[in-house]
Amino acid sequence: MALTGRLGLLALLGAIVPLFAPEWWALFAVWGALLLGVLADLALAGNVRALRFHRAGDKNVRLGESAQVSLIVENLGRRRLKARLRDVWPPSAGATPRMVRVDVPAGERRRVEMTLTPTRRGDRKAVTVVVRSVGPLGLAARQLSRAAPWTVRALPAFPSRRHLPAKLARLRELTGAHVTLIRGRGTEFDSLREYVDGDDVRSIDWRATARRNDIVVRTWRPERDRRIYLVLDTGRTSAGRVGDIPRLDCSMDAALLLGALASRAGDRVDLLAYDRRVRTRVEGASRTDLLPAMVHAMAPLEPELIECDAAGMVSTLMARVRQRCLVVLLTELNAAALEEGLLPLLPQLTARHLVMIAAVSDPRVGEMAAGRGDLASVYDAAAAERARAERRHLTAELRGHGVEVVDAPPDEIAPALADAYLALKAAGRL
Repeated sequence: MALTGRLGLLALLGAIVPLFAPEWWALFAVWGALLLGVLADLALAGNVRALRFHRAGDKNVRLGESAQVSLIVENLGRRRLKARLRDVWPPSAGATPRMVRVDVPAGERRRVEMTLTPTRRGDRKAVTVVVRSVGPLGLAARQLSRAAPWTVRALPAFPSRRHLPAKLARLRELTGAHVTLIRGRGTEFDSLREYVDGDDVRSIDWRATARRNDIVVRTWRPERDRRIYLVLDTGRTSAGRVGDIPRLDCSMDAALLLGALASRAGDRVDLLAYDRRVRTRVEGASRTDLLPAMVHAMAPLEPELIECDAAGMVSTLMARVRQRCLVVLLTELNAAALEEGLLPLLPQLTARHLVMIAAVSDPRVGEMAAGRGDLASVYDAAAAERARAERRHLTAELRGHGVEVVDAPPDEIAPALADAYLALKAAGRL
C-alpha cells in the first residue's frame, strides 16, 4: 500500500477543521471519512499482485548506439489495471522513458517499449519494475516492485572500422589480388614474369633467364597462416584517460582493427587480456567468428587498479604459444612499470617471437610542450618536454631489444598499428 500526496493535503485539512469546530464528532467525522476513502481506494485500485512481466528485445548493442527492450505487462487479475510503471535500469544504461502509464484490461497484455543508449561498455542489467495503481479517489495506491531480469551487453564502439576498407585494399596489393601488386617482397614464391625497369635485381631468376631470351624475375607474396597474439594490459596504466577515453578502450579499438585485418590476410588471431591473471581469452576462432568473439570478450573488461604482473604474462604466453608468432602487447609506455617488469624479460620473449608494443600517447603533452604564455605555462612545458624525452628514451631502449614500437594518439593508434602489421608483411618479417 502507498499513500498519495492528495491524502496528505486532506489529512492537513482534517487537522485544521477541528480548530474551528472543536466538538469531538467533527474530528471523528473528518478522520472517519478519510479512512473510508483510503479503504475504498485500496479496494477499487487494480490488483498489482496479479501482474506478470516478460521481456523481449535486443541483448547486444554497440556503444554509442541504441537498443530496444520490450517489457510485456500481463494482467491475470479480474479488474482493469490503470497504473504508473517505472522500469528501473542503472544510470549508465541510458534507459528512456523513466515513467509510463499503462492501462491493462483483465486477462490481456500490454507492451512497454524502452530505449537503452549505454554510456559505458559492459553488461547492463535491469534492476526492478515498480508499478503503482492509484484508486479512483486518488487517496491511496497499491504498489509493487518485482524483478524482470534482462541483460543488455554494450559492446566496444569500434570507431576505427572506417579504416578497414583502405587497409584491406593495401592488403590486396600485398597479396596479389590487385593489379598494383608489389613485386619482389614477401617470403612465399608467387610466379615468374619478365623484368621491367625498377625491379630488384636480386629477384632475377637466372635459371629461367638462361632458358629464355628475356630476363625473368621471381615475384613473391606475403606468407599466410601466420599467428598473431594480441595481449591487452588491463592493469592500472590502462585506467588512465586520454581526453575522455580510457586507454583500455583505445587499445581495444586498435586490437579489433588489427584482428579484422589479420584474419582477412589469412592469419590466425588470438586474444589475451591480462594483469595479474587471465581476464579473458579468445583462441582458435574462425575468420567469421573472430570479430564477434573478440567484441563479446572485451565488452565486460574493466581496468584493474593493480600493477600488471609482467612475469606472469610472459610465462602464460610462452606456455600457450610454442611456435614463432607476432606478439602485440597493447600497454602504456610507462618507464617505471616497464623497466621493473617487462624489460628484463624481453630477451626471453624476443628469442622466440616477434614482439610489437602499441601505446596510446596523450596529445595534451604536446600542447603543453608548446606553451610559453606565462610562468605556469613554461613550467608545464618543461615537465611535458621531460616526459617526452623519457618516452623517446624508453622507445629507443625497446627497439634496441628488437621490439617494434607503435606510439600514436587515440585517433591514430588503430590505423598506425594496422600499418605496422602491413609493413611487416611487406618486408617478409611475418
